[in-house]
Amino acid sequence: MQVPLLDLKAQYQRYCLEVMPAVQAVLESQLVCNGPTVRTLEEEIASYSGCAAGVGVSSGTDALLAALMALGIGAGDEVITSPFTFFATAGTIWRTGARPVFVDIEPETFNIDPAKIPAAITSKTKAIIPVHLYGQMAEMDPIMAIAAKGGLAVIEDAAQSIGASYKGRKTGSVGTCGCLSFYPTKNLGAPGDAGMIVTNDKAFAAKCAQIRNHGQGGTYEHLAVGGNFRMDSITAAVLSIKLKYLEEWSAGRRHNAARYNELLAGVGGIKTPVIRPYNVSIFNQYIIRAKNRDALKAHLQAKGVASGVYYPLSLHQQPCFASLGYKPGDFPHSEQAAQEVLALPIYPEITDAQLQYVAATIKEFYAK
Repeated sequence: MQVPLLDLKAQYQRYCLEVMPAVQAVLESQLVCNGPTVRTLEEEIASYSGCAAGVGVSSGTDALLAALMALGIGAGDEVITSPFTFFATAGTIWRTGARPVFVDIEPETFNIDPAKIPAAITSKTKAIIPVHLYGQMAEMDPIMAIAAKGGLAVIEDAAQSIGASYKGRKTGSVGTCGCLSFYPTKNLGAPGDAGMIVTNDKAFAAKCAQIRNHGQGGTYEHLAVGGNFRMDSITAAVLSIKLKYLEEWSAGRRHNAARYNELLAGVGGIKTPVIRPYNVSIFNQYIIRAKNRDALKAHLQAKGVASGVYYPLSLHQQPCFASLGYKPGDFPHSEQAAQEVLALPIYPEITDAQLQYVAATIKEFYAK
């Protein structure tokens, strides 16, 4: 049996008949860049996220970068974040001229450990970027309390968590802002790169909207140095169509996660995901911790099952960040996770027979 890690073609069949008329309408309007469909999507995503405003941008990476720029973060500043995340989280901090300051993760959830944040704060600290990894939100109440005490901004890296909630609050609605990614592999994926900043601060949203268009106020009047972070209108039109299905798709992922939990219960050598009782995860990834992870991955591949490693190297060990001065052992939970995590196929269209096959293949490996 063949089980892909993700099957976007199967998902496309659900909404394909709606796409071409929407694309045709945009092309006929010729308002193809940051046009009316972007405004519509911004309102829809903001409402869905429990926020007052949304700012459509060109990618999840650019959402983080634009938010940092709108906060005025730059050379000499420090921003605290997790070392166990996609590169863009720290890369965008670096690109502003600021210094990424890493704090180790909670081993249960893989999210930043709030208890370790205070020790990392200095007079140069300007913001905290908690990452809601794999679809589960970080511990936002203690993070917000720490930020309030230090007068710090909080940028939620919500690239993997649209629709997730923490104690009844949607991702992106708790901090200063949230940064979403619509990369095609996300639960709400665009036909290309796209992202959005969501916030309850309309003045901040206006600043981000200015930054995404080269800092422009009036025509050719630049009030700040921004970037070309605009979202294209066809992308927005497609995302508006797909948004109608998002809750169903996320529920499907939760169902598949629960099924994996049943099928893998009691299997020695692995640990299934820990979701806090007050959290609703969207399972952008279903991550197990696995002994002999690389050998298991090879075994799965040989049996036709795709899997993924998110992420194989803690960011403080990346060559480009060598000048930060971190060394192996500085963030042991992050380093251990990088050696053990493995993502299993969990897309909504996967069949129960495929889920059973994946679980049986894992059991076969550990029975040897």
